[in-house]
Amino acid sequence: MREISVAELAEWLEDTQRTQPYLLDVREEWEFQTCHLAKSVLIPMATIPNRLNDIPDEVPLVVICHHGVRSYQVAAFLAHAGFENVASLAGGVAAWADIVDPSMAKY
Repeated sequence: MREISVAELAEWLEDTQRTQPYLLDVREEWEFQTCHLAKSVLIPMATIPNRLNDIPDEVPLVVICHHGVRSYQVAAFLAHAGFENVASLAGGVAAWADIVDPSMAKY
């Protein structure tokens, strides 16, 4: 398990030659409705243990939350559960809005 910066993720998402990551958003529904990265999938943190079968293990995972704390915890949990290519988005959607997409809603 590692952390990835928002700049690294933005570069990755733009690189069509790379396998695209599964963007796992672990925030709550209201947070996701406020703002989220395109193509991200919402599975709130509290439901992760019961939804492991819904998370692909054949592609890289990038776990996303508001500031990077919940995503780090979930990424560590997934790595412990056997997911091999897991990263936490450092700074979360707040950093994404500050650095990559200033038009993104903030809360």
